[in-house]
Parts: sequence; C-alpha cells; structure tokens
Amino acid sequence: MKLRTGSGELNGFLDAGSHIKGELHFDDTFRIDGKITGTAISEGDLVVGVGGEVEGEIRTSRVFISGTVRGRIQATRRVEITAQGRVFAEIDTPSLVMEDGALLEGRCSMSGHEKSGLAAASAPGPKPMAVAKDR
Repeated sequence: MKLRTGSGELNGFLDAGSHIKGELHFDDTFRIDGKITGTAISEGDLVVGVGGEVEGEIRTSRVFISGTVRGRIQATRRVEITAQGRVFAEIDTPSLVMEDGALLEGRCSMSGHEKSGLAAASAPGPKPMAVAKDR
C-alpha cells in the first residue's frame, strides 16, 4: 500500500532506529526518520524528518529537511530547511527556503540560471554562507 503525501506517493520510509549504508534509489517520495550513510538518488522528493540523518550525498528534485544532513545536496527544484533542520553541506539548487531558526553551514550555489538557458559562464561561483539565529 502506498500513502499519499502532498507531493506524490510515499513509496518508502526509514523509521527511527534504522540505519542504511549504501545507495538508495526511489520513485516519488521517501521519508527518513532513521539514518542513511551514502547516497540518495531520485527524481522525486526526499523528506528528512526531525530525527532523521543523512551523511553523504542527496540528488533529488526536492528536499525537505527537519533533521540533520551532512555532505552534499543537489536538488533540481528546491531545498527547504525547517526551523529544526541542521545542514552541514554544499547545496546546489535553483531555490532555497529556510525557516527562522534553521542552521546552514556550508556553501550554496543557485544553479537555476543554467536550466533557464542563461550562460553558466556569466554566473558567479558559489559563495560561503553562514546563517545565525538570535539566541
């Protein structure tokens, strides 16, 4: 049985207390509340829940992060980091959304210009980015 989510069908779930090492391929939407060490690849959406952890590389259409991601993120459409999200990664995406309280340590490259036909050579390279929350 597949569950319906706002973005498509949920066709995979890694529950808290579970750990996968290696390469994960999925269709539509996959949710992680456990831990993945390796690579997650899909043209669908990845949801990293509050307790979820990803160490490695994410290559998907959209990524929604409420847990922790360490490594590299390549999203062809969007990356969203909630207030609980902690990201220590290089991000390459045309759209980045961060809620107040989200943490991002790393680099972000907005690559949407390449897909729209603009010359990639005229776009500046990735810039260091730091986000701080008033505590």
